[in-house]
Amino acid sequence: MRRHLPDAAATEALGARLAGVVPWGSVVFLEGDLGSGKTTLIRGFLGALGHHGPVRSPTYALVEPYALAGGTVYHFDLYRLSDAEELEYIGIRDFFGPEAICLIEWPERGAGILPRADLRVQLSYAALGRNAWLVAGAGAGTAALEAMSDWRAMPAKT
Repeated sequence: MRRHLPDAAATEALGARLAGVVPWGSVVFLEGDLGSGKTTLIRGFLGALGHHGPVRSPTYALVEPYALAGGTVYHFDLYRLSDAEELEYIGIRDFFGPEAICLIEWPERGAGILPRADLRVQLSYAALGRNAWLVAGAGAGTAALEAMSDWRAMPAKT
């Protein structure tokens, strides 16, 4: 599923929409170049789940937890990860569970250690704004995209 996001507000709105359809226990990969809108999308996602504070990419800490009413959302930024094995040292497997949603920026840097994504969100620059591609990776991702049928009906722009 592909859509054009003309501005940051549209990127946050996509994040909010995803928060309404991605179930607890899911793993979401966010892919794209620096500045493509990954953290902006996460800001919308967290806001829709009730987080009202700042949202920054945890580039140096690797992970930022957000305790919310339904569970904990973990925002990972693996950009500065030099070796995927480093994830084992932070106990990466402990973050994944039925009462968590893991949003992972730069997932390719954790290849071989990270679990399979339920949903992949790919963001790229467009002439004006960004383009978003949503790709289901597993059952929960397929169900989330099915639940976004109203978004799918919107015209795609390039």
